[in-house]
Amino acid sequence: MDRRMWMGLWTALVAGFLALSAVAAQADATADDTARFLAGMPLSQASPLAPLTKQASWQRHAKRFDKAWAGLEKRQLAKIRAWSGAHIPDRQPVLYYMFSGPDFLYADAFFPDADTYVLSGLEPVGPVPNVEGLSQRALAGEVGRLQRSLNSVLSFSFFITKKMKHELRGGRLTGTLPILYVFLARAGKTVDEVSLVTLDADGNVKPHDEKARGAAQGAKIVFSGADGKKRTLYYFSTDISNGGFERSGFETFCGKLGHGDALLKSASYLMHSGYFSKVRDFVLGHSNAIVQDDSGIPLRYFDRDEWRLYPFGNYLGPISIFPGKYQRDLSRLYRKDRAGSLDFGIGYRWRPRQSNLLLAIKGKKTAQSD
Repeated sequence: MDRRMWMGLWTALVAGFLALSAVAAQADATADDTARFLAGMPLSQASPLAPLTKQASWQRHAKRFDKAWAGLEKRQLAKIRAWSGAHIPDRQPVLYYMFSGPDFLYADAFFPDADTYVLSGLEPVGPVPNVEGLSQRALAGEVGRLQRSLNSVLSFSFFITKKMKHELRGGRLTGTLPILYVFLARAGKTVDEVSLVTLDADGNVKPHDEKARGAAQGAKIVFSGADGKKRTLYYFSTDISNGGFERSGFETFCGKLGHGDALLKSASYLMHSGYFSKVRDFVLGHSNAIVQDDSGIPLRYFDRDEWRLYPFGNYLGPISIFPGKYQRDLSRLYRKDRAGSLDFGIGYRWRPRQSNLLLAIKGKKTAQSD
């Protein structure tokens, strides 16, 4: 074999070794790398995903998200954090956010100090996101679907579930985890650990078992904020109507966490129905403070000897797709008690001067508490 053949063989071997090394390095991409990548945020040059950020489709994605989040921060999130800090006293370490879907965005804005966040919805969890090795064409398709799935929550404060399911049904990025990754990264969190989990009938968190019929399937995400404190986010895909709430182990799981606070927003007025009385009773029985729009728990279920009620914004009644959900007693509360101002939009009536929030704080009203 002459010198040129040896050199050619050596070059090929080196190239093969480098290619295998690149593949091995990419396998070491962390969950936080992936979250920042999906959120359109800068990565360390040492990240195995850094080469993908050179692609034009990702750079366009990053610019769009930078612009969207700058507007959202000014229009919504900064105002919500200020409202929360001024009005919600003695916030608890656990937040229950039923009917939330993957909406960590507003959970964090209203309750930034929680140690444990419990979110639930019918949207599937999906696999742990993996963007390694995507071609430019595939990457453009994936980030495009991700952007479209988030359009409604970034514009109106709530998910259009059918649209989200459609956009995140095909391709590499499916389910709710990609959205949770984006919200965590854009909220300034570091994603430390991610695991798929299943609840058993006794509400115990077990490794993922897709064959467990009727069980709540979920994800457990351990993350940290600027203070470095470890916090936990659970998202469970589960039916929380009366039968499902109990059978899935979700009710028992939540019960083990004890008392917390609750957020209810754009909840389709489901707790107005007797079919969701158990989750309604759970929230009332396990919350020290409840923040909700009128699609949450009807006013008639709040015992006035047990709850202090503070209305904010303007109550105009439900939008047309929810007929029969107008609450006359809530309208009277808004007329009788001078409602506080609300300088941001929330819920189905997402325009600021049309939105309503009710803050319910457990504890009988006294002269000192006012």
